[in-house]
Amino acid sequence: MERIVKPTSGILALLVAIVFLGLSVYSVVLAIGSDNPFMFLVAILFFLVSFFIFKGVLIVQPNHSRVLNFFGKYVGTIKDNGLFFVNPLYSATKMSLRSENLQGQTLKVNDKMGNPIEIAAVIVWKIGDTYKAAYEVERVYDYVRAQSEAAVRHLAVSFAYDDLEDDSGEITLRNGGEEVNHILEKELTERLSKAGVIVEEARISHLAYAPEIAGAMLQRQQAAAIVAARAKIVDGAVGMVEMALKKLSEDNIVELDDERKAAMVSNLMVVLCGEKAAQPVVNAGTLY
Repeated sequence: MERIVKPTSGILALLVAIVFLGLSVYSVVLAIGSDNPFMFLVAILFFLVSFFIFKGVLIVQPNHSRVLNFFGKYVGTIKDNGLFFVNPLYSATKMSLRSENLQGQTLKVNDKMGNPIEIAAVIVWKIGDTYKAAYEVERVYDYVRAQSEAAVRHLAVSFAYDDLEDDSGEITLRNGGEEVNHILEKELTERLSKAGVIVEEARISHLAYAPEIAGAMLQRQQAAAIVAARAKIVDGAVGMVEMALKKLSEDNIVELDDERKAAMVSNLMVVLCGEKAAQPVVNAGTLY
């Protein structure tokens, strides 16, 4: 578990280290002037003390941390920013707490229905638990990149690209929107929690059919759109014909037998459903 430590201020330690460094230089000058070998030993001793204190002085930048380790044992984590002094024998590993932006590469995978698609995601993450990030995984940045790619691949194979291939599916990659992003974010959180990583946001940044089937799928989408439009036109035309016949009957404008009604329905459907404007033909005779 992560343990937060509050080290002492490093200002006093820095001043002491500077003093001992000055004494070391002064001892060297005295040793040269008096030709006394003992003063050289004193100068070396002062220098070693100064170096030892300097080693314990560290600076923690804003939104950064230092993970302290003492001969293989985790001591704690410094998350405050400033100048501090710690045991010089501690090893202090720098670790950023800032939000990182990972733009995943475009992956070519098969969706739920086996169609090859291209998909990519952008992920915003940061380190929340420095102990897990430092000791539970080997390299946290490589771990995040690999697990993010695995999560995107799993998302792609779990849903169809669109409802043309899976009519029973409630969610597709193309129209899932925020729900698909939420599912991706949830899976990333589960995968990256082992490394102490907090997923702030995850979104699909690129989604398309693979080039080898993109043309065929585009034609299929266009055909589906045309069929849907035709169905809408026919439904509206039938309503208009029904309304016209009903209006003629209610207002007693003209009495139509079944054959004339059939002819009128045929003409109205041609006019209403045709792609081009109908050319009127004036009938100067009788229908029979």
